[in-house]
Amino acid sequence: MISLRGLPSAAALSLVGATLLHADLQVAGVFSDHAVLQQGVHVPVWGKAAPGAEVTVRFAGQAKVAQTSKAGIWMLQLDALQATSLGSLFEVSKGEKTISFEDVVVGEVWLASGQSNMQFSLGACARRLEEVKKVMNDPTSLGVRMLRVGCGDAERPQADLDRKSHHWKIDSPSVRPGQSAAAFFFARRLHEELKVPIGIIESSWGGKPIEGFIPRPEFERFPSLKPILRLADENKLEELKALEGGVWVRNTAGLPGRIFNSRLSPIAPFAVRGAIWYQAESNAGTAEDPRNYRHKMRALIEGWRRAWKQPAMPFYFVQLPGFRDEMHGWTRVREEQRLSLEIPNTGMAVAIDLRDADIHPANKIDVGERLARWPLALHYGKKVVPSGPLFKSAEIKGSIVRVRFTHLGGGLMIARKEGLAPPKETPASELQHFALADQSGHWHPAQAEIASGEVVVQSEAVPNPTAVRYACSGAPRNANLYNRAGLPASPFCSRLDLLPWVPPGIR
Repeated sequence: MISLRGLPSAAALSLVGATLLHADLQVAGVFSDHAVLQQGVHVPVWGKAAPGAEVTVRFAGQAKVAQTSKAGIWMLQLDALQATSLGSLFEVSKGEKTISFEDVVVGEVWLASGQSNMQFSLGACARRLEEVKKVMNDPTSLGVRMLRVGCGDAERPQADLDRKSHHWKIDSPSVRPGQSAAAFFFARRLHEELKVPIGIIESSWGGKPIEGFIPRPEFERFPSLKPILRLADENKLEELKALEGGVWVRNTAGLPGRIFNSRLSPIAPFAVRGAIWYQAESNAGTAEDPRNYRHKMRALIEGWRRAWKQPAMPFYFVQLPGFRDEMHGWTRVREEQRLSLEIPNTGMAVAIDLRDADIHPANKIDVGERLARWPLALHYGKKVVPSGPLFKSAEIKGSIVRVRFTHLGGGLMIARKEGLAPPKETPASELQHFALADQSGHWHPAQAEIASGEVVVQSEAVPNPTAVRYACSGAPRNANLYNRAGLPASPFCSRLDLLPWVPPGIR
């Protein structure tokens, strides 16, 4: 057993020499030159100073005053701001002491987090896709600004970021290579549609399970997650790994709450519109158990909403694409992700047709733009279809199963996607990757056809089907059900208990 006790945490290191009393004026590290503030809402501003001190914040014609608490903390709220790309001076003062941030704008701000596919940079994508290379080197400056939060994990929630290593950056060819590609293309689409500055606070961390991003108190709220917290605290890592829905803790960052403590707690409650998320690979790989991932998603989303004091904060995520045929865990986690849509104010960007031989698909253009469709449709009033077809119900009558969907987007079609081009309708082709389960729960390939906005499925081998599924394999080739908006249908299984998540005979 590998012990994680005794390792120095980022929290312990950051607290060395700290005191509760702050004679010098400080502003939370999430504020800096070139920051983007959220339009249309009250904007929290906070920091530290001597107890009882009076702190004034001036911005956009407003002057707000706060008094520092006994613990040396001050916080106030600016009134709702109007979007502007014209940068202004942001001033915080206490007596004769003033801290100024230049070129602060107002627009739409989004959190972006997850593991390596969210962190995967434009520079890395550009080495494999010429189209991304052209975008990366385009001298046109977009109205996008990003703040990358990249500190180590922490045992306890951290109060602030290290200002020396955290700065908002204005979009330009010189900074793009290191930016998150998925977040960049999400932000680019929003800016094209909304014509306001877009701010992205990106806190992803490659190779890390969802447990590290979930606020620690949330594990106590879910019966299926309590054992994870208990076993982690007892350092019983092998038992934790073997648990139903358990996790393989490779380092301290995989422990409950450790990434939230260091990369998200310090920036809450900075005003944001919502969050985007791309993660699950480290909860569904070899020797990893994807079961209960939907409960972890609920804990993550509700925990972030509590931290930001936004109970309805929008949260949009990417369903894992195709990777390898033997990745049974990916098949199950996609279904867990789809079932997470039961959480209010969520949406899922389907990526099953973005199959790649690499675990990091280079096509983050489609990923970012599909993510952007959700807020454009649901929050910004744009006439776009947010999603491809999502499973709604399956009606079994004799040997025939009729499958119904939401998000028909003008109707269903059979299509094929090649590279970055939009899917091309192929009406002469047959629907692929549909299967029916017999009375024993064994799956058989089935024939499927589109009929009046539904898909009718049947198989001579299954006279009395009990369930239907679509594209439920590690890397389905040409999963070809789309809507007429050109968006792919999500994989689905009408009975979760019949969906394998490990190769036969393993467990």
